[in-house]
Amino acid sequence: MKKLLLIGLFLSSIFLFTTNTFSQGNLISAKETAKIMKDDNVVLVSTRKAADYAKVHINNAVNVDLATLYKAGDVKGILISPEEIANKLGAKSLNKDKKIIIYDNGKNINAGRLYWILEYLGFKDVKILNGHMKAWRKARKPVTKYVTKITEVTCTPSLNNDIIVDYDYVKNNLNNPKVIIVDARSQKEFDEGHITNAINFEYKNIVVEDDGTLKPVIEIEELFNKAEISADKEIILYCATSARAGIVFMAMKSLLEYPNVKVYDGAYNEWKTK
Repeated sequence: MKKLLLIGLFLSSIFLFTTNTFSQGNLISAKETAKIMKDDNVVLVSTRKAADYAKVHINNAVNVDLATLYKAGDVKGILISPEEIANKLGAKSLNKDKKIIIYDNGKNINAGRLYWILEYLGFKDVKILNGHMKAWRKARKPVTKYVTKITEVTCTPSLNNDIIVDYDYVKNNLNNPKVIIVDARSQKEFDEGHITNAINFEYKNIVVEDDGTLKPVIEIEELFNKAEISADKEIILYCATSARAGIVFMAMKSLLEYPNVKVYDGAYNEWKTK
């Protein structure tokens, strides 16, 4: 019995060391991030508001305020054209040849949103800093208030249309047995109104509330299975503005390798106006 206990403790320590120190899918630890930051091809991106970035940010991080990527109008959160987004990203030193590491305030909303946007634009190497600023500070890595010097680059989109759908696509698949529509908003929002036949799976379910890291893969998989969200179906994610859907998209595609996951860009804010 004592030997089995020791083996269990040993395996648990390996698991904790691995999940906290090494990459897991497209998640990356603070320690790993710090190691590769000297590479000129790595761009660290803060998706916090510009005012928050100005107060403090990770050394050498550039700031992409998501508000600058949205159209003006009554329906909030609709993306501007891919070409316009690419121009704004290029001005921040981002393009498809760079290794991108994203962080936010720890909620995983902005980071997940930009992750999906970059995947849509055809970026090849995009990761999310697991634990965000809290993990960075815990690892005792440098922060600053000084704006990072930026070298503008050309950013040309190569759209991945397999991961985006619009209003008409969702409407035409409401009763398709091969499609699962997943609402990533809170239960309260869902109860107040949702897309027909959607199921509710709040994005917070996969996040560790205390530190902003994502839960272990096996636990996330169990949560999806319990919600009857299966990898053999086409999955359409949405929330109010597609922001909260982004981190769920990353978990499904990168951590669990679900083959067919899409995001409804327009989301419920657009749906309820139709």
